[in-house]
Amino acid sequence: MTNTQFYFYNHVPVKIDTTELEQKQILDQYPVPILPNGQDTFVLEDQTAGDRVHVRLLVNDYQVQLTKTNKEFIKIRFSNNAGTINAKIWDNQGAVERILPLLESYSIFDIAGKVDEFNGFKSLTVDELIPCEEEVNPFSFLPYTKQDLESFTIELFSYLYELKSPYQEIAIGAMNRFWNQFSIRPAAKGYHHNYLGGLLKHTVGLMRFARYILKFEEDPYKATMKLMHIVEKAHKNELWAQIQGEQNQPLIWKNTIDHLYDMFYRMMEHKECKPNYDLLITSILFHDIGKLLEYDHAGKTFEEFHFLFPTAIDSNFENRKQAGIAMDELGVMVGHIPYGVLILTKIIEAENIAISMQEIHQMAHCILCHHGLPEWGSAVKSPQTMEGYLIHIVDYLDSRYENTEGIK
Repeated sequence: MTNTQFYFYNHVPVKIDTTELEQKQILDQYPVPILPNGQDTFVLEDQTAGDRVHVRLLVNDYQVQLTKTNKEFIKIRFSNNAGTINAKIWDNQGAVERILPLLESYSIFDIAGKVDEFNGFKSLTVDELIPCEEEVNPFSFLPYTKQDLESFTIELFSYLYELKSPYQEIAIGAMNRFWNQFSIRPAAKGYHHNYLGGLLKHTVGLMRFARYILKFEEDPYKATMKLMHIVEKAHKNELWAQIQGEQNQPLIWKNTIDHLYDMFYRMMEHKECKPNYDLLITSILFHDIGKLLEYDHAGKTFEEFHFLFPTAIDSNFENRKQAGIAMDELGVMVGHIPYGVLILTKIIEAENIAISMQEIHQMAHCILCHHGLPEWGSAVKSPQTMEGYLIHIVDYLDSRYENTEGIK
């Protein structure tokens, strides 16, 4: 069964050729996360000032502040999958001193409080705050993609199963070890794909662009030029919408055209090289896989650290207090780009996969250079291969296009 849709302003074809049985087998082996019932979501804006509420929320951050009369209170920012919720706890009967140790030890609480409204903004005044110690679903407390995770999963593995040996063994080996976490993780803290499921969605997005460039067009340079033309047209449209007063949001494609042309000029130095599709798709799978270690949030587990560093001791992971999406205290010391190379080489070793030294270095180079420029985090001065330029260009396009989509 062939299912064809379109991506990137309806220009990039998304063609999935799998039977219903194959789709079922993929989802049986690589199940998607269980999403919460939407009826259970607490939305503060749906409440009325003065309402009493009882709800379970995740603490993102908090701080002790002083009122105008120098009395302490706790300012808290909670979250659930509907967004963030501002709240405060007054120091009634020593509440601040009593509650601070709980906030230092726990992340999820059952709270009782009252809805307040000031200058059109709603918040909560918390009267009671009880720690929750049972296992919880992070999708109940953090934003997540509203697009179909099953479709992304089927699409990802349909691409991976197309790969030739040894690339398929490398890709499937990684997913067999890390799928449960790969499928739920965000791809960023702030700018793009900054929600649960974002890493999966972003990875599939890059593969869509790469397949278009190398499989659906006769020439990769012509395909890249077509994508750049679409960006120019989109930028003109958003500029005109802003001039007409129809758009007040930041310009997504501002300052992108010159960079894309600069990368294109440099990529032309490799026009005699035929890009390796399987190598590029495998590199895309690993390009952000290091974010499994770089970010922390409620629901994250730590098997990736143990996989990379099996003899390490005193990890202290069991005492981690996890909350909203944040930088991991260990992962931030290394970063997702070096971690991606470490995971790639460790998978090749652990799976005992025979592959040339040159191919290992070509994939490692793609991971290291996918940010394009050193000032943007690239670990090398500039890409040195056709695949290196392509992985940067498709990453650059997908990370920005995501902010144009109505549904994240």
